[in-house]
Amino acid sequence: MNARTARTVIATALVLGIAAGPAAAAADGGPVRTATAATATATTTADGAPADPVVAAPPNARALREALSGLPGAAATAALVRVGGTSGSWRGSAGVADVRTGRRALEQGRFRAGSVTKVFTSAVVLQLAAEGRVDLNRPVTDYLPGLLPDSFTKPVTVRHLLNYTSGIRPADGPGDAFEDQWAARFDHRDPRELIADAVAKGPEFDPGTAQHYLNIDYTILGVLIEKVTGTSYAEAVGTRILKPLGLRHTSFPGDDPRIHGPHNHGYQAVGRPDGSTELRDVTEWGQTGEKAAGDIISTTADLERFTFALFRGRVVPEPQLEEMFTVPDVKDFATGGPARLTAGLSRIVLPDGTVAWGKTGGRYGYNTAMGGTRDLSRTLVYSVNSTDAKGESMNPVALRILMAAFTK
Repeated sequence: MNARTARTVIATALVLGIAAGPAAAAADGGPVRTATAATATATTTADGAPADPVVAAPPNARALREALSGLPGAAATAALVRVGGTSGSWRGSAGVADVRTGRRALEQGRFRAGSVTKVFTSAVVLQLAAEGRVDLNRPVTDYLPGLLPDSFTKPVTVRHLLNYTSGIRPADGPGDAFEDQWAARFDHRDPRELIADAVAKGPEFDPGTAQHYLNIDYTILGVLIEKVTGTSYAEAVGTRILKPLGLRHTSFPGDDPRIHGPHNHGYQAVGRPDGSTELRDVTEWGQTGEKAAGDIISTTADLERFTFALFRGRVVPEPQLEEMFTVPDVKDFATGGPARLTAGLSRIVLPDGTVAWGKTGGRYGYNTAMGGTRDLSRTLVYSVNSTDAKGESMNPVALRILMAAFTK
């Protein structure tokens, strides 16, 4: 498979959550990078056979440096990368923290991680399942009575919500256009009102018969977590995951539109009436409506630590962890192709046969990804300050990083 075909395959597989489009170039700048490498190590299962094709070579430092070259540029103003795993590690950053001042990008900067939030939400639900407080096979209405109207004639289970097979339609929002979203960026949106709006439309399909990636499933799971634990969603995740793992730079801002602490500004390319383009600063943006589906702020270091702990079974015990590595045997509702999402993660088969598991996220100004091979021979976390983070196609800088991270 040639490089162009490989890029197409990966971009298609990663259509959810990471995207970019045309934008005006910012000031020129070169990458700022640091790198370390370790001896390659191959891993096997208990019986000595590889569970999946693994990454045995150390990170390709040259390819990673090239992936970050040219920032800031038309597609992104900055990028932060951490490649890790038993096969070696590499750290790098490039671009600027602020296009007005040209200040160098902060490698430890905080960012909006968008739908990466769903991995934390899924982990808490699966913890509750391990504790016997939630049964994944029970209807969600057993925990949230009155949630669904009579138009839902077949039960929607907790597992249906976790793997996006509930058939619940999305809630209405201020509009898909950027300017509509911009005008409503400080509005408070109550999750229960969003749920009521969504379920009033009736089911999109019978539960368990198709997979449709929508925020509404995880919005409901956030309310479920609050009901079962008797605490706020942020407190439940903080007590169960953030504090035990020492994720001190990860938070859930809610109504606060700011990113507290060091961070790189996010920008959206916006067309002007005269045909030119401006980079509008979108760093301050409320996330109340997203909550358990996309509220999180984090760092590459915290997300890398979370990835290692999660995949090693330190966050969710077996057998509940298997839910995160099990793709339901249904079709994708939007494309008609096979499903590829699990309870919080996504399965990606790279061109060389390597199987990776992870999650992407996109909030205006920021595209994020976390994940790796299940055996942890290779992990990847990145934050790309995309100038069209909610566009339909994958950000080219993010694609270059992904390709470079798994180049042997």
